[in-house]
Amino acid sequence: MSHDSRIALTSDGLSLSRLVFGAWRLLDGGVRPDVDQIARLIGRAVDLGLTSFDHADIYGNYEVEAAFGAGLAHWKGKRDEIELISKCDIMLASTNRPRNRLKHYDTSAAHITASVDRSLANLGTDYLDLLLLHRPDPLMDADETAAALAGLVRAGKVRAVGVSNFTPSQFDLLASRLPFPLATNQIEMSVLRTSALTDGSLDHAQRLSYAPMIWSPLGGGSLFTGKEQREARVRAALATVAAETGAGDLATVAIAWLLRHPARLVPVLGSMKPGRLASMAKALDIVLDRQQWFTILEASEGRPVA
Repeated sequence: MSHDSRIALTSDGLSLSRLVFGAWRLLDGGVRPDVDQIARLIGRAVDLGLTSFDHADIYGNYEVEAAFGAGLAHWKGKRDEIELISKCDIMLASTNRPRNRLKHYDTSAAHITASVDRSLANLGTDYLDLLLLHRPDPLMDADETAAALAGLVRAGKVRAVGVSNFTPSQFDLLASRLPFPLATNQIEMSVLRTSALTDGSLDHAQRLSYAPMIWSPLGGGSLFTGKEQREARVRAALATVAAETGAGDLATVAIAWLLRHPARLVPVLGSMKPGRLASMAKALDIVLDRQQWFTILEASEGRPVA
């Protein structure tokens, strides 16, 4: 038994790979990768079944999308073999955005439209498969924002629209103004960050039948480097389950733990190392039984379930 390798997001045929390549850290290494290295990384991800690539305009101080787009132009595959995802509305104080005096959010129609046009140019594509609003904006005018998003879909610049880090009520507000369903909510969750199990996020996803995307599915690396008791307990539990399942790697089990949830979670993997991606992709072949899943939850919470 194994997990499906793809997840349907919309009724009109848009699907994502069950594990998504997260491009956030693309330029974080000591040496900036050249276009050929990025093209090879794209090819290796696709070979592993990671055909969906998660971006945001702000990644790498607003530089990742253009670097990825240059590599994509050298990749030998076809555009319709992959899915490109991007996000907008966070405004960073950055030398690349000198007009931003401080970090803030902007869900105005003008900014959303301009951001999408810039992402398309940077990525060298005519359309995004999925556009997400990156963070909730307390000044969001739901009617204006929804009109802009619907216009981008009608224009063919975006196939589907979703959100990121929204609460269920924030999701519902925007959804109430759109002529089509929101495709997903990208939220933080991991074996160290389990609040989505109880704060209504995953209940909301199951009620509305959308598949949540998951960012930081390994706890931002603290799963392996953290020195607190919680991290130590979770590592021990993962090791036990890894031995039982033959997973061979703690990260593989941590991803399999997310995939076990019935809300059809779609983890976004942040590694730029093909070997690490290959190891985590093995999670698709591992289905934890209930007691293995609860063993890890108990270790994370530090107590048996009530």
